[in-house]
Amino acid sequence: MNSPKKKQNAADKPFNILLVQPPIEEFYLTRKRTIPYGLASICASLEANGYPTQILDGLATDKSKSIAYPKEFAYLSPFYGREDVTLFSLFHQFKHFGYSYEHIGTRVRDIKPFLVGISSLFTAYCNQALETARIIKKFYPQAYIAMGGHHPTHFPQEVLGCRAVDFVLRGEGEDSLAILCDALKNKTDLDKVPGIGFRKNKKIIIHPPVWIKNLNQLPLPKLDRVRQSYYQRNKKAAITMVSSRGCPMPCSYCSVSTSASHAKFRQRDVADVLREIKEQASRLDIGFIDFEDENLALDKKWILALLAGLNTIFKEKKPELRAMNGLYPPSLDREIMTAMRGAGFKTINLSIGSFSKDQLTRFKRPDVRRDHDRALDLAQELGLTCVSYVIAAAPGQSSTSSLNDLLCLAQRRTLVGLSIFYPAPGSLDYGICQEKGLLPKYFSLMRSTALPLDDTTKRLAAVTLLRLARILNFIKTRIDIHGNIPLGENTSEILDPIDRESISLKLVQYFLQDGIIRGVDKKGKLYAHKTDADLCQEFIKKIKNLPLMGVEKGPLSFPDL
Repeated sequence: MNSPKKKQNAADKPFNILLVQPPIEEFYLTRKRTIPYGLASICASLEANGYPTQILDGLATDKSKSIAYPKEFAYLSPFYGREDVTLFSLFHQFKHFGYSYEHIGTRVRDIKPFLVGISSLFTAYCNQALETARIIKKFYPQAYIAMGGHHPTHFPQEVLGCRAVDFVLRGEGEDSLAILCDALKNKTDLDKVPGIGFRKNKKIIIHPPVWIKNLNQLPLPKLDRVRQSYYQRNKKAAITMVSSRGCPMPCSYCSVSTSASHAKFRQRDVADVLREIKEQASRLDIGFIDFEDENLALDKKWILALLAGLNTIFKEKKPELRAMNGLYPPSLDREIMTAMRGAGFKTINLSIGSFSKDQLTRFKRPDVRRDHDRALDLAQELGLTCVSYVIAAAPGQSSTSSLNDLLCLAQRRTLVGLSIFYPAPGSLDYGICQEKGLLPKYFSLMRSTALPLDDTTKRLAAVTLLRLARILNFIKTRIDIHGNIPLGENTSEILDPIDRESISLKLVQYFLQDGIIRGVDKKGKLYAHKTDADLCQEFIKKIKNLPLMGVEKGPLSFPDL
């Protein structure tokens, strides 16, 4: 008689690791900002410690599915809930971006990993990370599941409230995940694993976060494990670079500033960054590089060495360079910006915060207004375009102050980048919102698109500011291309929804006459968006006396409109 087979547990399995980027549910997705760079870095550390590792990128697919608004989002329906084909529309459909949970579960079951590491970077998307954990545990219960990222770092108890999650990783996981794997493999004491949270004897044990002291000692990220074809731009590879972690600035709204509960600012050596870019260039035809660093130009010697190195790597076949998080204006001078243009920068993203001195003080943001304008002047001389970022609807911030920010940018050769404030866990403003009872009830609402605060700037004003910023950018683009916006008569005609340029121009003309922001559906039917009428009228009244600038051309005075 054959003896029964012994049940195989997780510890008996091969010690291969799978790292997962979950799908997300949102109104829109910016593909080039979702490259799983952090997972690639952890992958490299695991393999350096002898653990074969794969990355399953749940976002690396063109699949998306329109879904119903979650119940907690119901209040947004009057603001977003109708289709609009204009060039300055916001969004109206809530979507599941990425693979289905079942597909991810099936893939995990086929791979049969010893441990699955799930990324949960943003609190707003934590439900998708937790659902990914649950489906993986359902399809392949033998695997250990660890969840890391910004959300588990700040909310380890809540994450471990999900029984599918066995461990949380707090802080930066390159070292701690490998140590955890060693402990599980060798069945040693988990209490000695730094930076983790876990259950022990019906209690939850939480260790302090771990931060990497010397970024140069990390192996280069295994970006060859990322599905690069999905992230292509204009049929060429688009890559992300992280040359530093943390931030030396004290800004109250930021979760990685010196006023936040985050590690200190650390910058990699130029040689290390160039080595990484050179390695990727040996495999890929790179057409775009995004440096995810606001502090890219803080050290002049450092950035000049970086740009010189990029010129050596790419010679005549230069990719477009961008720093999409925004650059600190005081760090930019003529020499640096000239070198940036020569290396491949075409657009400079500038972080300003606000044109209000009082608001900058509340943000604990250095007053960069003069340096911002100086950078715009230099950009114009050098043939570079700019985008300038301001924040609206923060606690204590008035809609009038934010409207003034838009009017200030209307007079400058730059596009408007308006971000609606959300409380970032770990930031100083998160604590302020908590004390004042302003925090949203649900984690999922901690995102800009949810218009999360209804404080001194009401939600209706916040969405109006967003629409005004889009209209202003349309006007700026029109100035650059056509030089003017001719007057038009306000009618209720049915418009051709295929000709988006023409209908957008008509609706801007209508808006400038009566202050009503309209949309057009796919059938060409006009309707009025829900907006703050007083804010719209104030916007129109004030731009009549302003010289309006495009991004490259101008000014256009209001009588020309």
